[in-house]
Amino acid sequence: MNPILQILGLLILSTFTSSAAFAEEHAMSFFITSHGPGNGANLGGLAGADAHCQSLATAIGAGNQTWRAYLSIYGTETVNARDRIGSGPWYNVKGVVVAENLEQLHGDNELTKETVLTETAAMINGRGDRPNRHDILTGSGLDGTASESTCGNWTSNSEGSAMVGHHDRTGGGANPTSWNSAHGTRGCSQANLQSTGGDGLFYCFASD
Repeated sequence: MNPILQILGLLILSTFTSSAAFAEEHAMSFFITSHGPGNGANLGGLAGADAHCQSLATAIGAGNQTWRAYLSIYGTETVNARDRIGSGPWYNVKGVVVAENLEQLHGDNELTKETVLTETAAMINGRGDRPNRHDILTGSGLDGTASESTCGNWTSNSEGSAMVGHHDRTGGGANPTSWNSAHGTRGCSQANLQSTGGDGLFYCFASD
């Protein structure tokens, strides 16, 4: 074969391979907040929590998507976390899929301490780390529907309790390996959340 044609063929193949690899990259559509608003479980309701997700995503150039907090509210206007976040699939900041759809998200998903990364690709402390920050606010049951423990629907930093999950899939509570419904907190203040192994963090999903 003509050496020049052989070189051209290799260049074309290389270009195609690079393009294919680029095409397979996935934009971030899921992260855990690197920090909470700092007022315990008073997140300013769902609107405030969504705005926090949107702000963190915007800060790293991902604000062109619509971001929603994985949080439920309970009462006369119950809202289920699973109904707020689109239909998937969802990828972390490194392009790793954590769930293909709602059924997998609430079943056999890929959520682990190593895949549940912040918007800046940092890993959050889990059980055994100091300080432990693995209690993640959700206000939800195992299936993603609303629980009664939502700290006044995310407006209280004093009375009440919040249902939390364990992002590292380990710990105590009724469902210690659950990422979204492990146990309730001792209260709703920042100190209460921290005393049970949390820090007021929550999950954010791109809903579009």
